[in-house]
Amino acid sequence: MQSALALEPPVQEEETTCTECGSQHVRRDYNRAEVVCLACGLVLEESMIDQGPEWRAFDMQQEASLARAGAPTTYTLPDKGLSTQISPSNTDYYGRKLSNSNQAQLYRLRKWQRRATTSKSGERNLSEALREMEKLAARLHLPRHLMERAAFTYRQAVNQGLIMGRSIEAVSAAVIYASCREGGVPRTLEEIARHSRISRKEIGRAYRALIKELGIQPRLPEPKDFVPRLISKLKLSPEVERRAMSLLHDTENVELTNATPISRAAAAVYICSVLMCERRKQKEVAKAAGLTEVTVRSRYKEISNKLGLTVPT
Repeated sequence: MQSALALEPPVQEEETTCTECGSQHVRRDYNRAEVVCLACGLVLEESMIDQGPEWRAFDMQQEASLARAGAPTTYTLPDKGLSTQISPSNTDYYGRKLSNSNQAQLYRLRKWQRRATTSKSGERNLSEALREMEKLAARLHLPRHLMERAAFTYRQAVNQGLIMGRSIEAVSAAVIYASCREGGVPRTLEEIARHSRISRKEIGRAYRALIKELGIQPRLPEPKDFVPRLISKLKLSPEVERRAMSLLHDTENVELTNATPISRAAAAVYICSVLMCERRKQKEVAKAAGLTEVTVRSRYKEISNKLGLTVPT
């Protein structure tokens, strides 16, 4: 619990010259609303206007509840959250249910508000694209900041005219994939295509157009980026995760045949699960990584041979 004094504006020193003694040690005291010279005590300014809130809070939760500011702007809404939204609930301020006539009136108001905010074709397309990205982000369990990044990138694509001739679903999926690459959250094209209605080929084509026209420099995924997610899906211990990270570090300079980052990670997780006596079947590891059992088996055998590891079968 924080005290009220901790949340009050602090006393600050400014680089201001005193008109009486020429000292630069000047203090701005918010409690007394004065600017005072620390050398001679002259009050340089008084009755300052406090720009802070008029209430006091004793903890962060109370401070958030007393604040009168609205919700922050967001790129995930067509109007960036600047317009007033009519509540979808049919209750009044006290929680009492509205009459049938008032509910019908609210329904008409909501309908006309939706029409007013999407009166143009570009606004309707943006609204549809944002809804599509919200669905895809929810299926992929992506954090909120990646959705904000994806919405901002989609707006850039609209301004550059990259949407013309391409489906909204394809560009939305490509934007989500680009945001995952930029944000260091590994998701493969196959995984995104599996959770959307667009093929991997079409998403890849839209993604290449985005990085070419918008100048996006995506971060290349590394095998270690996939390890925490595989460990979580397979319900393995942190010791297995640390061992897999160490194994991947040892294989950085080892060339493997057609090894993708996720296949390296899956093979390392399988090897370490066996060595740490937390064995998972190759079928389980392949399902968690979205690969085939043949791929996992080939990569783990190749890594074992290159590093001289003995993995019990």
